[in-house]
Amino acid sequence: MSSEAGCPPACPVPRPSEASILTCSLPRPGLSLLVCLLLAVAGCAGRPLGTMVPIAGTVAGASTVDMLVATTRAPSPVAGVVYTGDRGNTLSVDNIVVSVPPSANRNAGELTYPTANAANPQTEFAVLKLAPMDDAAAQRWFDRVAGTKQGDVLIFVHGFNTTYEESVFRFAQIAHDTAASAAPILFSWPSHGSVFDYLYDRESANFSRNALEEIIEKAADDPRVRNVTVMAHSMGSWLTMEALRQLSIRRGKLPAKVRNVILASPDLDVDVFSRQLDEIDTQRTRLTIFASTDDRALQVSRRLAGGVQRLGAIDVSQEPYRSGIEAKGVDVIDLSALQSGSALNHSKFAESPQIVRLIGQRLIAGQAIGEEGISLGETLGAAALGTAQTVGSAAGAVVTAPGALISQRGREEFGRQVGNMGRNLGGTLQTATGQ
Repeated sequence: MSSEAGCPPACPVPRPSEASILTCSLPRPGLSLLVCLLLAVAGCAGRPLGTMVPIAGTVAGASTVDMLVATTRAPSPVAGVVYTGDRGNTLSVDNIVVSVPPSANRNAGELTYPTANAANPQTEFAVLKLAPMDDAAAQRWFDRVAGTKQGDVLIFVHGFNTTYEESVFRFAQIAHDTAASAAPILFSWPSHGSVFDYLYDRESANFSRNALEEIIEKAADDPRVRNVTVMAHSMGSWLTMEALRQLSIRRGKLPAKVRNVILASPDLDVDVFSRQLDEIDTQRTRLTIFASTDDRALQVSRRLAGGVQRLGAIDVSQEPYRSGIEAKGVDVIDLSALQSGSALNHSKFAESPQIVRLIGQRLIAGQAIGEEGISLGETLGAAALGTAQTVGSAAGAVVTAPGALISQRGREEFGRQVGNMGRNLGGTLQTATGQ
């Protein structure tokens, strides 16, 4: 489809929103081809394009995220684009510094893309620096950044239908809003940034396994690094698990410093995940999954995958998932009851202020959700009790509270803290639920 169909010239290839492909992929009586095309065209708006040109400076009150970005994408000759969705011949590394608007102008979880060639750092994310790095420059970045982060590293792997620009700005938002003391590394693999290229993206993730394995191993083997957290979203979860599986097989086990793996809305076949997990010692490496049964993007993915359930959409309170997850020692945080600003409910982990803070304060810091000393307020956000409909027991809270934790040790700790909070607040829990 060309601009003749209605896309502005700035959108050379139509990139419809996930909502539009969801609508068109699920047959509805009376839904015409014209409606599908209109939805696809509407999806061209709102995505960053040509926005990677650094601006001269930021504003008072703004924050910065200084990240290392490794990519297997092909370079772009277009100013402000930097990398395309095509596959590159080498692993490229850049240092990118992103300005985040002052806290007075945005809430945690909000991401406002910059306007092409006119980014406003008061209200928009904006690039301040973009510099290619060779090995020596990457080492200097580690000396400068990792040295100030107490030796902790966060590696983020984006998901399907993501442009290079989107991966950079989304990771900047996550790194900033988690407030984690970790050196931020982004791995951006060749996604075409189009919902019509699902199979291309999946093969591109496969194409990038060795490169991601190399990045994880180099970080873990660096003497300045103490802990490595790998966080992946959507299809990036499959890529991450494959890279970790390869690394574990090649070395006999994962490096001891790879202590934390977070899979957010993983677009990953549950059967494949089970086999991948066989190669990972979950006693040494803590694995946490953010899942939501109302994730509509994963409903579409399930259709494309022949009806096989996706890991990020399981109801872990039901068998066979419940027993399998517990046996593997994996924590699952069920976000089904959490409200999302997106129609697809596919990025709750990044858009919820409570969840991004939880990721930074606990998971990246190396503490499991169910461990001793974590308060109910930290686990779910203080608003959880007020929004739950039937918190009559610990089990009820796990099922209905936004961001409930599902794991054996987590349920036990959760139940204990629900009881403690009810007593400490003099019956507030019972009052809030009408019990």
